Amino acid sequence: MPRVYDALAAAFLNEGVDTCFSLLGDANMNWATRMADGGCRMIYVRHEHCAVAAAMAYARKTGSVGVATTTCGPGLTQVLTALPAAVRAHLPVVVFAGEAPLGKGWYNQGIDQGPIITATGAAYHSLHDLARMPTQIRDAFVQARQEQRPVVIGVPFDLQDKVWDGPDVPPTPSLDMLPKVGPIPPNPADIAQAAERIAKAKRIVVMAGLGAVHAVDEIRLLAAKLDAMLATTLPARGLFAGDAFSIGVAGGFSTDVARDLLGQADLVIAVGCSLAHHNADGGKLFGQAHVLQIDTQPAVQSQGRVAADSHIRADAAMGVATLTDAVANRPADWRTDALANRIATTPADASPRHPEPEVHDPRDVVAALEAALPPDWEMVNSSGHCSFYFTQMPSRPYAQFLTIREFGAIGNGIAFAMGVAAARPDKTVVLFDGDGSILMHIQELETMVRHGLKIVICVLNDGAYGSEIHKLRAEGLSDAGAVFGRTDLAAIARGFGATGHRVDDLDRVPDLVKDVAGVALWDFPISDKVASPVMHRAHPHKG
Repeated sequence: MPRVYDALAAAFLNEGVDTCFSLLGDANMNWATRMADGGCRMIYVRHEHCAVAAAMAYARKTGSVGVATTTCGPGLTQVLTALPAAVRAHLPVVVFAGEAPLGKGWYNQGIDQGPIITATGAAYHSLHDLARMPTQIRDAFVQARQEQRPVVIGVPFDLQDKVWDGPDVPPTPSLDMLPKVGPIPPNPADIAQAAERIAKAKRIVVMAGLGAVHAVDEIRLLAAKLDAMLATTLPARGLFAGDAFSIGVAGGFSTDVARDLLGQADLVIAVGCSLAHHNADGGKLFGQAHVLQIDTQPAVQSQGRVAADSHIRADAAMGVATLTDAVANRPADWRTDALANRIATTPADASPRHPEPEVHDPRDVVAALEAALPPDWEMVNSSGHCSFYFTQMPSRPYAQFLTIREFGAIGNGIAFAMGVAAARPDKTVVLFDGDGSILMHIQELETMVRHGLKIVICVLNDGAYGSEIHKLRAEGLSDAGAVFGRTDLAAIARGFGATGHRVDDLDRVPDLVKDVAGVALWDFPISDKVASPVMHRAHPHKG
């Protein structure tokens, strides 16, 4: 006789789920087995956090819902760092978590899961009515898609084992139910007011976020007509790669040139941007400029600050195209050959260099990778001190570069790389990370090898938690608690069956690229004395 877990798996498969990141336990293993039997690709990880974080990256890369599963209780509490990151990054993820059995008076892994999950900003659906369970699963996918946030499903595992006598016909899939609506056109009065403001502006920057990834051509045309610079938010970095007047990321990771040019702007046109705190560097980056926001959900405040001064409610492509038609051509006063050359040739971080024996400057490592890595490799940038440097790879377009940093947690890189590798199985994925972050989930190297994922991990190894040592030193305090020595990461990689190399000579990088097969880790020993511009600005030396 079919069991309830059979019906639950059928409901997920009915949603078109073909990949699931999983760690098995009592409350999910029967369901997961039936998912695999139904043709779903199950990637069995070594830590529950990595299951959900990989599903996040999979969702971002595919544009679909990422799916993960953990057991109840301690399996679910392990994901409490990943969930708020998914919430803040607006990523649709559905997690099948199970629940403690209802038929027992006491269960040692039983907790009240709902309040814990809702505290992260995710939604929690507790499924206790057998007949409604398939519909409730469909509804969870509807919510994840519509609200662009994670939904966790809890089903007591003693209910999962009951005989299924409910309907054989699955409910209508979520994709077939979502509203089929066209893009929002702008209000003519809003366009007229914006055109008036543009006519009075002297220096304009057009900035794009994730809500504008479908409007790249329209934004380029508007910027060219307005003699404007192009910029992106950090999650959309690389959207205008190759454009002579793209100044890269607007935010804490801006280059020296970008900070200068954004400081000159008196008008910033933000298209599809959430205008987060870091995007404006807390108001220090373009605080003197009027911010005009074009978005389907414009907002005056974002993360505790006034983010925009005027608004156009519209789809990015339609709003920008309509605005372009409404404004006059401006002479090329800012867009000069000299400025294009300055943007192309000025280092992202021109702070002084102090070479040290046997270790690299992180800027040199990134330059070597930028020159040698194939253009079609999928790139993943993690968090932490090293992530500033890896962001500065101007030739790498948005389509091949993933960054999810909205919760500021390190330790996610390995899982993000697995999610991208699952979404792009025909491509090689290269992960950029630091040694402290990699060591948090180094066990997933075994997962990568076991599942045949094509992933290269590039580690900037300073033998410490980079952000913390630079902050402590700036405060004149001991850094001993943040220094742990240079772990032999290459040897650990080889122990898991991957290829591992310590890269003392950057001239080796092209040959390492040629020899890549399967999973590889390249350990780059770097100086612990080089602090990023982000660190210099936020923590000026007091010692």
